[in-house]
Amino acid sequence: MPEAPAPVFSSVIPYINLEGAAAASELYQKAFGATEVFRLPADDGKRLMHCHLQINGGDVMISDCFPEHGADMAYQPSSSFTLHLQVDDIQAWVKRAVDAGMTVSMPVQRMFWGDDFGKLVDRFKVNWSLGETPRS
Repeated sequence: MPEAPAPVFSSVIPYINLEGAAAASELYQKAFGATEVFRLPADDGKRLMHCHLQINGGDVMISDCFPEHGADMAYQPSSSFTLHLQVDDIQAWVKRAVDAGMTVSMPVQRMFWGDDFGKLVDRFKVNWSLGETPRS
């Protein structure tokens, strides 16, 4: 039996159901330096019922889809949300993510609000944005 889950400290926590949660956890560890805090495998030995990650100081939860329990990808379009990371050294973060297999969907550029900002998409069709406030 796995250990008890680690406490969660942020107030709004994204919870993503996708196909291939174990592979997504590996990708997020490589792409964003995520730490896997807790993992609960499903009884089938293939899917994850729950996986708690910490990325850049925040919590993200992921699990595989379980259509037999109503969590089906057909009802969860990932294009309707974006996970945002506010970082230092945005170019290094983007390079690491691309090297891990993510695709740039919007190159980093200076935005009207003053931040450098860019977007990525991963092979699970999850959209990510990154921002950096330039130091003056």
